[in-house]
Amino acid sequence: MDELQNLKNRMEQERPAPWEDLPDIALYMDQLISYMPRQLIRFEDGPTLTSAMVNNYIKDGLVPRADGKRYGPTHLGYLTAVVALKQVLTVRDIGALMGAGRALEKTPPEQYAYFCNALDQALTDTAQAIDPEADRSDLARMALDFAVRSYVNQLACQRILNIIQPQEGKRKKE
Repeated sequence: MDELQNLKNRMEQERPAPWEDLPDIALYMDQLISYMPRQLIRFEDGPTLTSAMVNNYIKDGLVPRADGKRYGPTHLGYLTAVVALKQVLTVRDIGALMGAGRALEKTPPEQYAYFCNALDQALTDTAQAIDPEADRSDLARMALDFAVRSYVNQLACQRILNIIQPQEGKRKKE
């Protein structure tokens, strides 16, 4: 199927820009918003990111404050991770992950490189599980396999986040 081959190809080839290829000039909010869709695979229309979302992520401590009204590579790196992770995690959980990275005294380029490597591996693994020759009758099975993997990965992720944030995990139970 052409659609499956297209999906597989995109998952094998499309990646966020490496740190050294992120714009080295500071961007204004409208430039930032127009740049971000290039960073992640998307299939639906609509904004990847809005200025209100950026402001909320800054307010929540996920992204550093702008330098004046300008955003540099550090902002782009954090926003790339936040936009991807927001699909599966809460803002609080994303904050815990980023806080753990900062506690390890990893620089923004090191954190971004780790994120990109993890994303690359996940995209590669998923692309390998896509059979572009599958019949339409196999699509439900393939989708179920991906859904079950997502469920299991989400279970593991939530448990690990509870380990990272022991007080938060205890408050949830009470």
